[in-house]
Amino acid sequence: MVRRRKKGGLRQAQAEGSWGRASVLAGLAFATPALSRENLGIFERWGAFRDARPPRCFAIAEPVRATPANAGWRPFASVAVWPTLHARNQLHIRLRRARPQGSRVMLSIGGKRFDLIAGGADAWSPDPRADAAIVAAMRSAESMTVSAAGFGDTYRLRGAATAIDAATLGCARH
Repeated sequence: MVRRRKKGGLRQAQAEGSWGRASVLAGLAFATPALSRENLGIFERWGAFRDARPPRCFAIAEPVRATPANAGWRPFASVAVWPTLHARNQLHIRLRRARPQGSRVMLSIGGKRFDLIAGGADAWSPDPRADAAIVAAMRSAESMTVSAAGFGDTYRLRGAATAIDAATLGCARH
């Protein structure tokens, strides 16, 4: 079992640029060199990718609403597998706007609501049990909405389950 802390470790690694400026279909521009990122497939609005270093696989998508060209970053939702840390189905949301540490961020999926932990431009589920419940909800819903004071983003979930499965299989041999 992976223990999560508010600062440091796996969650901080994600927040500190290991995802770069991520998006999938509408002009994805990854900060990691293309040679180290393997495309595992594009499934509707979701993509699945594998990185060699650090070893991880993830499914990722942009929200339905476009991001302005002058934005500092592009929002995304991702579900990752970190094989060397024995972590899987870990939710990470890059928010449209930065939030103060500890701000309330809500994820709604098919009538279910999940509180997320915010820190700057990122939000995560509080623990592996919540990750599992969120991914299970994602598999059977049409969309999910991330909301915080002053904004909200909706993600279509068609293709998400297949992309998550592709990411899981992509890291199964590591």
